[in-house]
Amino acid sequence: MPEQIWEQLVADKRRRQQEAIPKDWIISPPSDDVLDVRKFPDSCGLLTDREVEITNTVDVQQLLDKLATAQWSSVEVTTAFYKRAVVAHQLVNCLTEIFVERALARAAELDEHLKSTGKVVGPLHGLPISLKDQVRIKGQEAVMDTDGKYTYRVPMRKAAALILPTPQWSETYNLVFGRTVNPANRTLTSGGSSGGEGALVGMRGSPLGIGSDIGGSVRYPSSFNGLYGLRPSYGRLPYSGAVNSMEGQDSQPSSLGPISGSMSGVKALMRAVIDQRPWLRDPLCVRMKWDEDAYQLAEHGGGKKLCFAIMWDDGNVVPQPPVMRALETTKKVLEAAGHTVIDWQALKHQELYENLASIWMAGALADIDAVTAATGEPRLTSMSPAASALIDTGVHYGPGLSAYELWQVQRRRTVLREEYLAHWRATAARTGTGRPVDAIIAPVAPSPAPPHGMTKISTYTVVWSSLNYTCCAFPVTSVDPVLDAQRPPHTFLSENDKENYELYDPDTFKNAPVGLQLVGGSFEEEAVIAMTEIVDAALKASS
Repeated sequence: MPEQIWEQLVADKRRRQQEAIPKDWIISPPSDDVLDVRKFPDSCGLLTDREVEITNTVDVQQLLDKLATAQWSSVEVTTAFYKRAVVAHQLVNCLTEIFVERALARAAELDEHLKSTGKVVGPLHGLPISLKDQVRIKGQEAVMDTDGKYTYRVPMRKAAALILPTPQWSETYNLVFGRTVNPANRTLTSGGSSGGEGALVGMRGSPLGIGSDIGGSVRYPSSFNGLYGLRPSYGRLPYSGAVNSMEGQDSQPSSLGPISGSMSGVKALMRAVIDQRPWLRDPLCVRMKWDEDAYQLAEHGGGKKLCFAIMWDDGNVVPQPPVMRALETTKKVLEAAGHTVIDWQALKHQELYENLASIWMAGALADIDAVTAATGEPRLTSMSPAASALIDTGVHYGPGLSAYELWQVQRRRTVLREEYLAHWRATAARTGTGRPVDAIIAPVAPSPAPPHGMTKISTYTVVWSSLNYTCCAFPVTSVDPVLDAQRPPHTFLSENDKENYELYDPDTFKNAPVGLQLVGGSFEEEAVIAMTEIVDAALKASS
């Protein structure tokens, strides 16, 4: 029987986290009935007018330009964002590690370097960035592995970024830090599992973050918080040095990817990391330099007249009204910009989802039990605030698969990937460009951010992970109870479809951001970034 020490460890961690907050940065938060807290940092009195200006500068490239020209020092930019991050944490519970003095010391070093040499240290010079907790930083703890000995083996110091970690399923809740909530509506989830990143960047407590995505964990928080988030094909960015669950499960691994309030942030992070040739440090990272021709859409007609395909539903669950409106809006603005938009027919999405779930669950129970054995920490059985997370709810992990059974599942996945590729290439007969569809535009989820504990449908993201396609989430709109009234019942495609329909109430989801995802082929990161920029520009031009 393992020693039951997890509660003492949790209490100690929470105490040390609270002590790390500077005393004069502790605020009087608004009452719980204030649901939208995104603008609270602007008026809370902690940030100066200049710090409010800095943190409300959404375009990461603009921040980098001001840092590189010493219009803003790294110390003042880091101070501004750290103040706002700590305010955000007190409102939505989004941080794990807080190390203000260490960050400011590094910022001062960068300012001195720029002053004495006239040169920046790297492409992200002086920019504070946030990292999901599993990305280990030397000298700091990670909740999944608290020995503090490791560092992420992408040399972010060479890129000259400053880092502050964030937490933690497509929701964000754990027994150490509790629940992270959505800044736009605190009764809703911030997404997960990179939900701390989503909430923090959504609160402008960080201009740029790194999350991980195995089945949607960058795309959910990005979409639910009105942000941009890229899920690269696995192997494009390094993972070495980051801790993870299911380590050794190499058939369908996770990818690290950027989350930002601007597409310039997504591009800057991707290029900064790739230009450092991370394959020299991570043996699993693909040797693939930044491809400027791909970014210029050389294989997609130069981006002049693209053909997008919109997936209105996945054949299993019909999206709720705000998501349908986002799809309709995106189609309209792309056609107005001169692009072609056709419909996408989902192919075997439920089977792809079940296939990937079988791979993950092959050894999940053994993995969880091995991790929790040392402290006696119980398994979470529910994300719902209405139920105890530790009471048996009847949700159980299966016994797993034998090696041979797993091989057969993986063999079937290869066939499904071949079929999907052929399905995509066959669209060349319908696009009018002579090329197959340039990209698919699809929901990230069949709903905006749901109430806590109600995120149950992940097929819209998991399918693209199963295919290892590159995806980028982007914001479109937010829930408007007038525009997004419930639609008449349709013939339900599944029990999940019925549940999704019945979950929707426009007033419950009020103000929730609504995003979509642009899906490209495997290792098409540069092209996906460029095409998402085109879609984003069309949306902004119409607003």
